[in-house]
Amino acid sequence: MKPGEQKLGDTRGRFLQVVKNGREIHDVDWTSGRILLSNRRLILAGTGGKRTIQLSKIQEFGGRYDVNQRIATVSDYFSVHIPSGVVLLAPVDYDEFETDFFGALLNTEQFLARHPAVAGGVVQNTEWEKSRLKVEDEAVSMATVGGKFVEIRLDDIGDVKTGERTIVDKHRSVIEVEHSDDEGTSLQTYISSSDRAVSFLYTLLREGEELSETSIELSETDKQVLTALYSGVSPFDIPNFLGLDVDEVEELFQRLIDHNVVEEIRVRHEVQLNARGRSIASDAINEQ
Repeated sequence: MKPGEQKLGDTRGRFLQVVKNGREIHDVDWTSGRILLSNRRLILAGTGGKRTIQLSKIQEFGGRYDVNQRIATVSDYFSVHIPSGVVLLAPVDYDEFETDFFGALLNTEQFLARHPAVAGGVVQNTEWEKSRLKVEDEAVSMATVGGKFVEIRLDDIGDVKTGERTIVDKHRSVIEVEHSDDEGTSLQTYISSSDRAVSFLYTLLREGEELSETSIELSETDKQVLTALYSGVSPFDIPNFLGLDVDEVEELFQRLIDHNVVEEIRVRHEVQLNARGRSIASDAINEQ
């Protein structure tokens, strides 16, 4: 390693280049070898030699390129977009290496954060603050210069989207991510940085959102209950609020718990929305 360079990951795996100079290469096969990651570069060492990719040259991260069956049969691989094309990586320690890789791309970047921008559905009068970000195994943590600590658990993301906002008289790319605090209050945190850093962070947070998505079919009553919880109605007040029988609501809570849409707080079925429930409730509100 060069002076000032720090090794972040070292594993074995497979790799290949699948797009070169704008053209897909269909007759390619994986090369086995060693995959090394530092805070400055990615090194792929195989029987055909060693290839170095500077992290600063990586333009995009993510997406599948199943140009032939040998690639399509591999479930877990990364696509790394660089000026000369697209390189695929399939490390043995996929999850660990992914965390290290996102960390290498994001942990040294400068961010602006507004937290909470929204709390319990109410817009907050908070200011943008300079922040540092750290990618962890199951969360993205941020520390602001004002002393705030923000933890966004990847399995607790209800919604994430990108857009542009005016920050300090300048249009900037912004991520709006919905999550919750330790008490279960729904929050939205706004995060901004360079277009490149926003792209990488959005890719990571979208992975978290996909962990929270659900395809279960819910009745209108189910959605009404989720909407009420999302709006701050106590679970104990749900029967009176919606004009439902107490036993019916208890059965409904149990079904939602079984579907991992709400989390049980007490045996008496005091529940709070998790990421899946918040996402469904938000969609139900938008449909009204």
